[in-house]
Amino acid sequence: MAASLLSRRASSLLGISTLKSFLPALSEAGVLQQIAGYNPRPLRLNLKDPYIPDKSSEKTPEWQKTERYDRKVFARHGSASGVSPALLWPSPAQLEQIIAEEKQWHPALEETLEKVAAKEKEIAAKRLAREKLIAASMAKMPKMIADWRKEKQDARRKKREEKAKKERLLAEARERFGYALDPRSPKFLEMVAEIEKEERKKRKLLKRRKKEEEQGLAPSAPAAAESA
Repeated sequence: MAASLLSRRASSLLGISTLKSFLPALSEAGVLQQIAGYNPRPLRLNLKDPYIPDKSSEKTPEWQKTERYDRKVFARHGSASGVSPALLWPSPAQLEQIIAEEKQWHPALEETLEKVAAKEKEIAAKRLAREKLIAASMAKMPKMIADWRKEKQDARRKKREEKAKKERLLAEARERFGYALDPRSPKFLEMVAEIEKEERKKRKLLKRRKKEEEQGLAPSAPAAAESA
């Protein structure tokens, strides 16, 4: 019912001939299609008497005095434009600029291939250097792990030795003074300095004795007295 109502209205507006050509699409689709009513005006070109701007006039816009506009007028009207074709060619400076731009933005195929090959060579060299670095690092890895473990062991041993030395000094201070001392007290620090001085003296004496024994000499008097 809706389709028949639309067809009657379309017949009154468009005419019978238009409706007959339109009815099959209306009956199949069930909807009224839109018909374009665009009617452009014809393009009128004045080819007999074209407009040629007067470049010497102040009323002529600046953009109509340019070479670009001359090319546009010559392309539209040809020789009737009054523009000399010789003036449309670029000057030597403009031609050099065009050639430089062409080389910059549109290089030759050989140059492009050379750049691509150089880039690939650079990438391959970087990859090879990285692979060599990784291989060298992996070769050093066992020694680095062993050094790290030895460093940890030395640190733990040194910590144990320092703890044992501290306990020994505290025990010696307790035995010497008859009571426990604070490790930060001046009396304890003085005792530690005295003990370290005695130990350095003993090490020096032992070093001298060992040197004399290696040289085959008799022990010196202080060393003999100490041994006695």
